[in-house]
Amino acid sequence: MANNKNPIPIFIPCHRVIGKSGKLVEYRGGMDIKEYLINLENSKCNI
Repeated sequence: MANNKNPIPIFIPCHRVIGKSGKLVEYRGGMDIKEYLINLENSKCNI
């Protein structure tokens, strides 16, 4: 309910969520898209 009352939206990029074991866990957009987004972010960080 805090997000409902807050005038400033809070976004958590759920594709970054990693399981307790350190492995990737389900993503609503599909695991292939999750892996793509993580790889895309990593490649931009290494520039």
